[in-house]
Amino acid sequence: MNASKIRFDRAAAIALARGMKKIRSGRGKKVVVVDLETETIDDDALAAILLGPTGNLKAPTLKVGTTLLVGFSEINYREVFGV
Repeated sequence: MNASKIRFDRAAAIALARGMKKIRSGRGKKVVVVDLETETIDDDALAAILLGPTGNLKAPTLKVGTTLLVGFSEINYREVFGV
C-alpha cells in the first residue's frame, strides 16, 4: 500500500499488529522485538512501538508471513530476510 494515500491511525495499527505473531520494530540500531504468542503487551505499549510522531503507523511497514516489520532497521531486515 502507498502510505501517502492510506493511513493507519492508532486503532488500525493496533488491529493490524494483533493479527501478527511477532513484531520487529526499529530505527537504525535500536530494535524492539515482541513475540505476541508468548508476551503480553497492552495497547499503549504496542502503540509506542508502532506509531511515529504523526500518530500514524511508521513507514516502512511490511508484513512478512506472521511477522510485522515496522520502521527501517537494517538489523531487522537482515534477521528476517537473511541477507
